[in-house]
Amino acid sequence: MIALFWLFLTLSVSPFKSKSRLEAENAALRHQLIVLRRRVHGRVLLTNGDRLFLVQLYRWFPSVLKAITIIRPETLVRWHRSGFRRYWRWKSRFLGGRPQIAADRGLSVHVAKYMVKRCGPPSQGWRIFLRNHAPDIAAMDLFVVPTIGFDLLYGLVIVRLARRDLVWINVTSHPTAEWIARQIMEAFPWNEAPRYMIRDRDQVYGAAAMRRLRAMGIRDKPIAPGSPWQNGFAERLIGSIRRECVDHIVVLGEAHLRRILKSYARYYNEMRTHRSLDKDAPISRPVQRVGSIISRALLGGLHHHYVRV
Repeated sequence: MIALFWLFLTLSVSPFKSKSRLEAENAALRHQLIVLRRRVHGRVLLTNGDRLFLVQLYRWFPSVLKAITIIRPETLVRWHRSGFRRYWRWKSRFLGGRPQIAADRGLSVHVAKYMVKRCGPPSQGWRIFLRNHAPDIAAMDLFVVPTIGFDLLYGLVIVRLARRDLVWINVTSHPTAEWIARQIMEAFPWNEAPRYMIRDRDQVYGAAAMRRLRAMGIRDKPIAPGSPWQNGFAERLIGSIRRECVDHIVVLGEAHLRRILKSYARYYNEMRTHRSLDKDAPISRPVQRVGSIISRALLGGLHHHYVRV
C-alpha cells in the first residue's frame, strides 16, 4: 500500500520536473539495475567507475539522491571525501625542484644529551595561565571545508574560554585580514570585548585585524610556532564541528555551509552539554525535573534534543 502511494505521488509530481532532472533520475535507476545484475551471492559489487558515475551525477543533480537505493547517504559522502583527498593529492604532487633533506635526528639527540637541565620550580605554563584568566580570554581559528565541486570554503570560529561558548562563526571563500577584522567587530560589543585573543600565526591575520584588536582594547596573543595545543579550546571546537556536523554532509556552497554552521552554533551553545561545565551547556539552562520527555530533531536529525513538556 505504501509503495502504491509513493508511485502515485511520483507520477503526480513528474510533470513539474525539468527534462534534464528526469533524465538524470532515469540514468541513476538504469545504472543501479546494471550494478544489481553483476552482484555475486547477494552482494553488490561497485567498481570505481560506478562510484565516479554516481558522485558526478550527484554533483550535477543533487535530487537524484532520492532515486539511489543501493547505497546509503553516508556512503556517498565518504566517496566525495575520498575523491576530494585524491584530487588535492594529485594537485599537490611533486613537480620538480630542490629535493627534500631529511632531518638529522641523531645530531639533535646528541646535542640534547649535553644540554644543562633546569633546576628549580617550573615557570608558569599555559594551563595555569588559562585557568587564571579564562573569563577575559577568547580564541579564534580558521578551518577548511570542501564543497561538492572540490572548492574550499573557510570557516572562522571565535570562542570564549570561561564557558566554552561559541560567540561567532562565519564562512567565506576568500579570507582576508579586512574580513577577519569585520568578524571580530561583529562578534563583540564594545563593552563585552575580552582582554586577550589567542590565535595561531597564520599570515591571514594581517595588519587590519591587528589594528581592530588594538582599537577594541584586546591584546593579541599569538601562539608559539608549531604549537597548536596552545590554542586547544578553538582546536577542540573545530574538531567537534567536524565530527558532529560537516563530516556528515556534502556542502553545496557558501550559503549552504553558513546555514548549517549557524544551526550547529545554536545546538552547541544552548543544548550540547560539557563535562567541564558539570554537564551544562555554554548558555546555562535550568534543570527540568517534571513532565514527559520528548525528542526534537536538530540539524536534520544528526542530533536530538530531549526536553520535558
